Amino acid sequence: MVQAWYMDEAAAHPEKPHECEPARPVGLEQLRRLGVLYWKLDADNYETDPELARIRRERNYSWMDIITIDKDKLPNYEDKIKIFYEEHLHLDEEIRYILEGSGYFDVRDKDDKWIRIFMQKGDMITLPAGIYHRFTLDENNYVKAMRLFAGEPIWTPYNRPADHFPARRQYLQFMEQAVQ
Repeated sequence: MVQAWYMDEAAAHPEKPHECEPARPVGLEQLRRLGVLYWKLDADNYETDPELARIRRERNYSWMDIITIDKDKLPNYEDKIKIFYEEHLHLDEEIRYILEGSGYFDVRDKDDKWIRIFMQKGDMITLPAGIYHRFTLDENNYVKAMRLFAGEPIWTPYNRPADHFPARRQYLQFMEQAVQ
């Protein structure tokens, strides 16, 4: 099961867990209220997994590739890690399925506080369009992930502030409705 928690305010060493003291865990229902969806899948059999095939079909995830984030395999590794960790949003869903390794997705809650989501082998997450988020590796410094997309991929991150985009306004409307 996925682990998520509210983060402390420390800015140094993003690869550390940064759990609040005392701990403030976050459950799947709270993530769902933010529009974040989660599945636990069989990463050893991702090529033939009927559950992954069903999710892709139902959510229209027609495009797929695999990225390995490792200093020896990813060109411009240091620059990419910095870019991934800058707070940003996308105009479409962001879907990641961890095939090997581990890392953290951080998302903002309704009060603009950071929630850290620990992702490891078999975890798949969908972040809604318009949610502010970031990604970093953990102390293992390695992840191999499947990237999924509905239609042709558009990888443009829009760093905060990006509140003028329709995707952000739609996300904020979704959050307002979720509170009611």
